[in-house]
Amino acid sequence: MAYPNDFKYTKEHEWIKPQGDTATIGITHYAQESLGDIVFVDLPKVGAEITAGKAFGTVESVKAVSDLYAPASGKVIEVNEDLATSPEKINKDAHSAWMIKIKLRDPNELKSLLSAADYEKFVNEEAG
Repeated sequence: MAYPNDFKYTKEHEWIKPQGDTATIGITHYAQESLGDIVFVDLPKVGAEITAGKAFGTVESVKAVSDLYAPASGKVIEVNEDLATSPEKINKDAHSAWMIKIKLRDPNELKSLLSAADYEKFVNEEAG
């Protein structure tokens, strides 16, 4: 699986695509594959503050409910409403089925995240 190079990644399997002082957040292909069929996504409301490393929502699959961890801190400026009725879009294409968009509080937080190559290496090691 090729991971987009313009994204940054967390070891909890979220991706973030920075665009100036805003960013788009979702889960990786590896995460959706590990979860199996996604049946529900619980996301924060527009205006909510999220904090890097802290849970901001959950994703529920036929296997389990998993927390979503913020790759960066900021204020939610948009939520992907399509996922409320069609959470399976994440299974179809995890890297285009974004969850939330935020206004970044501190773009320097992104420096500690993994590049696509580092994330791919991490996933391969985790998968064994």
